[in-house]
Amino acid sequence: MGEFLTMTLPPTRGGAVRHGQTVLAAGVVLWRPGPLKKDGERRKKPRIALIHRPKYDDWSLPKGKLEPGEGWRAAALREVREETGLSCVLGAELPAQHYLAQGRAKEVRYWAGELTGGSFLPNREVDRLEWLGPRKARARLTHRRDRELVDALLSVLGVTHRHG
Repeated sequence: MGEFLTMTLPPTRGGAVRHGQTVLAAGVVLWRPGPLKKDGERRKKPRIALIHRPKYDDWSLPKGKLEPGEGWRAAALREVREETGLSCVLGAELPAQHYLAQGRAKEVRYWAGELTGGSFLPNREVDRLEWLGPRKARARLTHRRDRELVDALLSVLGVTHRHG
């Protein structure tokens, strides 16, 4: 059997975890099945949860920094719960994002997350949550990199899609 390498990462001043100078974060493309079509048998495309963050005045996906000693998947689930009040079950891992945020490198790992329960209450970080079909979600998202995650989710779910 192979060996596993375990690495403990030092906390930053804000309590987040960094690897070297890269800030580590985890997020979820939160989805639920689409409503039934008029025929009552087939479903429309899935609905995707987008959050509005008043601090940045942007539309985004639930995500946040890892806490010391926290794993990627645990952080993703915690962030969904903290930012939306919702719970989900994690599915496939989606493409990671690497970008600069406030002059620092950031790595965010994402998962597809199917809604399992909870209810949204506006909070300090997130004042609005909307469930949108893929095309409207792509149009509403502020950052282009998040649009790619919508496409990745649709691919994982086996949903055909067109940009529009």
